[in-house]
Amino acid sequence: MNVARTVPPGRFDDLIETSARVFTERGYKRTQMSDIADSLGVAKGTVYLYVESKEALFDLTCRLADTPRPRPVPAELPVRTPPASATTQYVAEQLATSRVLPFVATLLTKKRRGDARSEVEEIVSVLFDDLRRHRCALKLIDQSARDLPDLAALWFEGARGGLLELLTSYLEDRIRTQKLQPVPHTAAAARLIIETTTFWAVHRHWDAHPQEIDEATAKQTVVHFVAGALVEGGKP
Repeated sequence: MNVARTVPPGRFDDLIETSARVFTERGYKRTQMSDIADSLGVAKGTVYLYVESKEALFDLTCRLADTPRPRPVPAELPVRTPPASATTQYVAEQLATSRVLPFVATLLTKKRRGDARSEVEEIVSVLFDDLRRHRCALKLIDQSARDLPDLAALWFEGARGGLLELLTSYLEDRIRTQKLQPVPHTAAAARLIIETTTFWAVHRHWDAHPQEIDEATAKQTVVHFVAGALVEGGKP
């Protein structure tokens, strides 16, 4: 039977943050509950006071990794093991809130094309914000999805693949109509935009030797260089 437990102040937040870090470093398959307990500095049994299983901890961490302290402690502990599809379904729901996909899709349906530089700047800006808002969960999923087939299909083929395809179509359209300058390979250019934005919005926070650059400056720099590189006559 689940019972109410007194949770030491800050420990639940520490558990989520430690879990996110360990799963990200080791991936889902190689992570053991003892690894998280050791990193947290508690006995393994203490972790099981919060969650019933590794599956429950991973699901909970995906949901709360980007929630600021103090995170809401579940009313009943330990948190039960979720159904097999629960984590993938949650990630799918979160991906559906992305603003960049519908934004690019809308640009492609417009009969009158707008200012190309403004469009590119807005695409990169929206993508940066989408990524930054969920950066801990995205890093966690990116590192662990290879061990979870359903999540891998959603993440690598659906989310990343869908954005790459849509952005490639946008570049092809704007290059064909001479709104953007030609590039050697549109899909490669689309991938470059995604990966560059992802590094500055997400991955740089896990860099072993990070530069001290605030979020606004990082975003502004990526937007400036991508737009400048793509607009005819533009200077990055």
